[in-house]
Amino acid sequence: MELRENERETLLALKKLGGKATLNRLSKVSGLADAAIMRAALSLEAKNLVKIHERKITRFKLNEEGREYAEKGLPERRLLEALIKIGGEAAIGDALKEASIENRMAAITLGWLARKGWAKIDSKERKIKLLKTPEPGADEKLLLMLKAAGTLTVEELDEELKVAFKMLRGRRIIETRIESIKELELTDSGWELLRKGIKVVEEVTQLTPELIITGKWREKKILKYNIKAPAPRIWPGKKHPYLRFLDEMREKLVALGFKEMNGPIVEISFFNCDGLYMPQDHPAREIHDMYLIKDPEYGDLTPYQKILEQVKKTHENGWKTGSKGWGYTFSLLMAARLILRSHTTAVSIRTLLSDELEIPGKYFA
Repeated sequence: MELRENERETLLALKKLGGKATLNRLSKVSGLADAAIMRAALSLEAKNLVKIHERKITRFKLNEEGREYAEKGLPERRLLEALIKIGGEAAIGDALKEASIENRMAAITLGWLARKGWAKIDSKERKIKLLKTPEPGADEKLLLMLKAAGTLTVEELDEELKVAFKMLRGRRIIETRIESIKELELTDSGWELLRKGIKVVEEVTQLTPELIITGKWREKKILKYNIKAPAPRIWPGKKHPYLRFLDEMREKLVALGFKEMNGPIVEISFFNCDGLYMPQDHPAREIHDMYLIKDPEYGDLTPYQKILEQVKKTHENGWKTGSKGWGYTFSLLMAARLILRSHTTAVSIRTLLSDELEIPGKYFA
């Protein structure tokens, strides 16, 4: 039977590992990527040379509180050591203080100390008495293992440590996640082929310009595409939820007969502020963060001279609106300052001054 090079390497790695191994172990032994091994495995399975098994494993690690326990020791162990230090018997408050146990952890720590039979708690006298000084338990051993390894799997633990895992999980100091593990196992046919020897066929996996021009592709065996072969998962970029929401709102408003108003991102201060009656020397302008353009600094207000003069008078003395205005000297230079538009109401001002304004009309921005 003829095999491809990656299939041969996968079989040889399986043989070296005793006939059964995970993708991760096969990758380390063969030097092939997980994806390459998986593609080879699917082909080998189709040829009845290997079986692919999938199983679930529970991987776990310490959370923030767990890491603190691994570093300082379990609270009940710290309290026990403090109790030994102060003579084996003490007021509960004194023992907790000596162990630096916070008030929020006091009841939990005392509970675990009594549950493990390390000390006797006298609730009436508010005293605590040492009963024994035990060696580190399985839960403490597992904490140290996690501190050293970072992550462990439940399935690799012995029975004692599995009980400790359940205890630590109950204390909510570990995080768990379920993972799928794929294992490859040699079949009888696979073992037989390895005994007889593997013949590797040379296949072309990519048609190069040279192969096409020279016509040598006719002499080569071209690898068939396997559209079912697993490929690396791609995480494409997604549209931001808020932008999706805006698009939905836009569709609904347009469907109701509204027209969308448009305007520039780099705006003249006149439209962004002055036209909305925001005084030039007043904290009212600070409700928006405004960014000034360095180059060019000023925009052209020539087309808006008439309305600009009216806005200027309104700011200074109220013009003929009945208002007293803001009572300051309006700066035409400041009105022409270019900024990054800080709100969309500036677009409304531009639309109202536009020759294309429809009255009656319905608009949104």
